Order: sequence, then C-alpha cells, then structure tokens
Amino acid sequence: MRVIYVAGKYRAPTRSEIGLNILKAEKVAKRLWEAGYAVVCPHLNSAHFDGTVADHHFLEGGIEILTRCDAIYMMRGWQDSFGAMAEHAVAMELDMEIIYE
Repeated sequence: MRVIYVAGKYRAPTRSEIGLNILKAEKVAKRLWEAGYAVVCPHLNSAHFDGTVADHHFLEGGIEILTRCDAIYMMRGWQDSFGAMAEHAVAMELDMEIIYE
C-alpha cells in the first residue's frame, strides 16, 4: 500500500479558522483512504496542539514523516502556507510523486 502525506494550510488567525483548515484536511484524508492510500495527515496528528512546542518542531517532525512517504497531496491553497511550501520543496528534492488538488 502506498503512503501519502496531506499538505495544506493549518495555521490561521483564529481557533475557529484553524478548525476549518483541519476539517478540510480531514475530508481530503478520508477521500485518499477511500482511494486506497495509507494516509498521513499532520493536521489531525497534532490538531490544536498549538503552544505545546515551538511551531518549527511540528514542521521538522512533519518533514521527517514526509521523507518516509511515497507521495504528497497538495491541498488547494497550499501556496499560502509556509509549512506546505517547505513540504512541497522537500517532495521536489526527493523526486516524490506530487498530487495537486
């Protein structure tokens, strides 16, 4: 089974907007599971963990997990996310399959 990583916007000005970003990622993750992938969705892995550790720890951890995946799924609007931009750059460096929403 191929493992795919969901990349997209997480951070937002308000907690409710963050919640909406998490819900969007959850919908994508469900569709990818239905399509036959094993899905890694960092939005759900650390939902509302803001302030637990510095933001860069979440990004570094996500990138470490990404390096172990077969593909990455770039959610619509990923260009507006510093983290998703970094994840995309790593996927490009690794010549990973990239699927754009």
